[in-house]
Amino acid sequence: MIRALIFDFDGLILDTEGPDYRAWQEVCIEHGHDLPLSVWSQCIGRSSDWFDPVAWLESHLGRPLDRPAIHDRQRRRHRELLEAEAILPGIEAYLADARRLGLKLGVASSSSRQWVAGHLERLKLHAYWDCIRCWGDVERAKPAPDLYLAVLECLGVGPHEAIAFEDSPNGVAAARGAGIVCVAVPNPLTALLDLRLASLADLPLPDLLARIDRDRIPPAMEGAMTISTSPPRPALEMDRP
Repeated sequence: MIRALIFDFDGLILDTEGPDYRAWQEVCIEHGHDLPLSVWSQCIGRSSDWFDPVAWLESHLGRPLDRPAIHDRQRRRHRELLEAEAILPGIEAYLADARRLGLKLGVASSSSRQWVAGHLERLKLHAYWDCIRCWGDVERAKPAPDLYLAVLECLGVGPHEAIAFEDSPNGVAAARGAGIVCVAVPNPLTALLDLRLASLADLPLPDLLARIDRDRIPPAMEGAMTISTSPPRPALEMDRP
């Protein structure tokens, strides 16, 4: 029986990643270099210190830059782009249905607690959560499973009693590493990556729970499952390694 849902935050509840990438892309272009999505996508789902865009740009320019000025310019532009973003489709319906069905709710995010809690408060979603675990609460961020394991412990449920929702390969790897069924949902930035569910709005929570119960594979393999609503793929399929 499913007893809990665990959500990523960035790119899954709110598209913070697209604005972040676009703001850095604008900075890089101003200095004559394009920041490829293939480079940026490697850091999606990881902690913010995993990739240093300024160091990347400096390595291409061959000279040091005014870091405080660049970070200030990027932050202002990121904030401007972020203010135009709304809660991603299906999230509010899933949270309401989870409460109605008596499911526990958790967040597992590689971002800081201040970042996640601040946005949840601003979006008026803060009251839904039974547990939030962020970078700093565990030793390793995603793609390590530590955040998901910490949320499972906090909620008092086993990995086979939870469903994880992720938008990036690093996040999917973290959920799989914790042995949790993972529904992969792309945001506009990660839509070109190896993902499965177009939007949570496409598959209401009661239908998702029924589908997982119907198509569940042996427990030893459950952590590798993702859900697809796009034909001709089958309803349940294995993630690529």
